[in-house]
Amino acid sequence: MEQDKMQLMIGQAEKDLLHTYNRYQIVLDHGEGMYLYDVNGKKYLDFMAGIAVFALGYGNKAYDDALKAQIDKILHTSNYFYNEPAIRAASRLKKVSGMDRVFFTNSGAEAVEGALKAAMKHAWLKDGRTSHQVIAMENSFHGRTYGALSVTGNEKYRLPFGQMPCDVQFAQLNDLESVKNLVTDETCAVIVEPVQGEGGLMPASEDFLKGLRALCTEKEILLIFDEIQCGMGRTGSMFAWHRFGVRPDIMTCAKALGCGVPVGAFLLTEEVGQSSLAAGDHGTTYGGNPFACAAVNAVLDQYEALDLVHHVTETAPYLTKTLDALAAEFSCIKERRGVGFMQGLVFDRPVGPIINDAMDHGLIMINAGANILRFVPALITEKEHIDEMARILRGAIERNS
Repeated sequence: MEQDKMQLMIGQAEKDLLHTYNRYQIVLDHGEGMYLYDVNGKKYLDFMAGIAVFALGYGNKAYDDALKAQIDKILHTSNYFYNEPAIRAASRLKKVSGMDRVFFTNSGAEAVEGALKAAMKHAWLKDGRTSHQVIAMENSFHGRTYGALSVTGNEKYRLPFGQMPCDVQFAQLNDLESVKNLVTDETCAVIVEPVQGEGGLMPASEDFLKGLRALCTEKEILLIFDEIQCGMGRTGSMFAWHRFGVRPDIMTCAKALGCGVPVGAFLLTEEVGQSSLAAGDHGTTYGGNPFACAAVNAVLDQYEALDLVHHVTETAPYLTKTLDALAAEFSCIKERRGVGFMQGLVFDRPVGPIINDAMDHGLIMINAGANILRFVPALITEKEHIDEMARILRGAIERNS
């Protein structure tokens, strides 16, 4: 009867929702800590975290209480007015990021859209031209809105939608010469994920990022870092570029910035902030509203209280060691890659059957491409959770080998 209830709910969803997701056949109901529960009460260890969103895990009381308190005050005002949560969140985000100006958005894709517009406007103010080029990376993923899609380095996402809104050329991650070969006098920006997420958990090297910084400075090109998935402590530093001290001109973030509340941001240096978007150039109805920014403040409070970034640096090596052991144990695993709590196992076959089997046994995971298992758990993950994950995953691999 309980299974019938879940199937009835799924059946109703399939009648009503636009079919743009191939969803797992589970209706989730609530979460606690590292675990999710479906409507039938089945418990799942979550190593997906809403695709790198729930850094705090589920049911963090201080976070929940902060949002409830804001609901009792005001949810929305519009950007014709200031609001205290946004003022506080912007100041704090500047401090933890090392950037100078903040624009709050509703999502990561919108943050990328804003970053691209800022780069285009900055170039227009310099030379008065609108025919500018952006260099992005192959296998990158920046979102599915038109601008973000145009810089996403996977043709299967772009192909059905025809002409993209700006001229984009694609270079190879960690190949600086491939970037240099594409630079022209029309190049206004280079956009890169310091660690590619959807594209396969591939980190950019220190030499590559430093080379990009030097190239962009020399050619007066803006360097954009997309930290939507790899930022907010996931790699063991608050933002992935902090590991190497390579400061971008523009940075995007989202996902764990709100830990479940839809909020993103793009951040700029003072120089770019003062010479790009001006009044009327960009806007959003909901971006930076009091509720979303109360979430940002609550998240930053908990990052401090739980010392989450330090926790990642202490615990993530155990995840690396565990995944390396699995790779050594199974010949079907060709490689472990990634950094911190953003890791992947590369298989010699599609991983869909392994994901489904693991889910049947109480472990939620996600892929990154057909052959890669992605591990992006909450940043509160402990060693016992990693051990539990490895036990269930080992059984799923054995049953599908």
